[in-house]
Amino acid sequence: MSMTPSSPDTSWLHTQGVREVECLVADINGAARGKAMPAAAFAGGQELRLCRAVAIHTATGDWADYRYSGEGDPDMVLRPIPGTLKRVPWAKQPRAMALHDCYDLDGKPTPIAARNVLKQVLARYAQRGWSPVVAPEIEFYLLQPNLDPNEPMSAPLSRNGRREDGNQGFSLGGLNDHADFFDEALAALAELGIPGDTFVHELGPSQYEINLLHGDALTLADQTFLFKYALREIGFKHGLQVVFMAKPLAGQPGSSMHIHQSVVDAQGHNIFSQESGEPSPLFYQYIAGVQVATPALMPMLCPHINSYRRFAKHMAAPVNLSWGYDNRSVGIRIPRSGPAARRVENRIPGCDANPYLVLAATLAAGLYGIEQQLEPSAEAVGTVFEQEDSGPALPRTLEGALDTMLASKIARQLFGDEFVEAFVAVKEVELASFQHEITPWERRYLASRV
Repeated sequence: MSMTPSSPDTSWLHTQGVREVECLVADINGAARGKAMPAAAFAGGQELRLCRAVAIHTATGDWADYRYSGEGDPDMVLRPIPGTLKRVPWAKQPRAMALHDCYDLDGKPTPIAARNVLKQVLARYAQRGWSPVVAPEIEFYLLQPNLDPNEPMSAPLSRNGRREDGNQGFSLGGLNDHADFFDEALAALAELGIPGDTFVHELGPSQYEINLLHGDALTLADQTFLFKYALREIGFKHGLQVVFMAKPLAGQPGSSMHIHQSVVDAQGHNIFSQESGEPSPLFYQYIAGVQVATPALMPMLCPHINSYRRFAKHMAAPVNLSWGYDNRSVGIRIPRSGPAARRVENRIPGCDANPYLVLAATLAAGLYGIEQQLEPSAEAVGTVFEQEDSGPALPRTLEGALDTMLASKIARQLFGDEFVEAFVAVKEVELASFQHEITPWERRYLASRV
């Protein structure tokens, strides 16, 4: 980690008594990994290495075969990203954190590292003089700490001493039930430089949504990664478990991560709009690309077995690739807006997705449509939650999604064989772990009836 003119300013680490720096990277699931380095060593530019396999760490703690991360378990070098060195707001003693990029020992970006996957997509936009603009809407649950994973999770106690049962969508009282948590969380986000927009109580019991302000795609991916890390840590301080599972509670709404996206040129003009204010051909081509490529990229949008439980009937989660204006029953919604703000909202991703990979997938899909000059289906009208006839069908299970991705020429064209095969290998390890479990449903209904 040699110090360069673009290296982070470290002068404040000593003056503020910072003891160590958390050197963070996102693994393939979006979990925070890395090492804590003494602050003096960080400021002195000490090189930091991490085994390459950490980039594709599984959620279960197991490992895919070494052929996907490198024979002999090689290292990669972590380099701090300028502008990301911040004080850790929730730490009791002065501590700092910094995001890092991953490089192989030959100096090239590690191709299986999630942040590099997104950077490769953005480089293709940059070749055209374009910059994507995105805004994620992040849903999550505040739940009682789940001490026994064999038992269902439940909402924490509210101010009235009872557990919320849901049906309090957009309730201000529901927000105030956990005001201490939200006060600290919003203050921490501000200190980390993560500008939030609105935050609301959603439809599930103790379910909430916080929207981040739109901006540069790589910046927003970093912010979303830190957002999830920060909320979990602050939740623990308040006796709460912040859960980003797509479907943590049976019979209750799932949690999504809708992605608003547009593209601007070098002059800041939205390429989705013509000078007349009407939608441009590029706008429709972008929609078509999302429709055509999404089935092959579904594991990047919905990466876990639990992700597909979110797509339950009558739960406001569209399982289709229809598109329409101001229509929340379609997978690709076009909010009503002026020409400068014309954008596409992808409503398929779950909040459990890796923010780097979900942005890489949806932006790569849209660009694919532009490159291939594709035509979208006709606009959907009315409520079409269960409609599945607009282009290719979406996989309904993780196993089916992985089979589709592995066999897809589109996925390999957009992300390369090395990443696709490593990503699928990780998910197959997790899938195999799940399939070795016997669930309560099986014991309840099959033990005495079959």
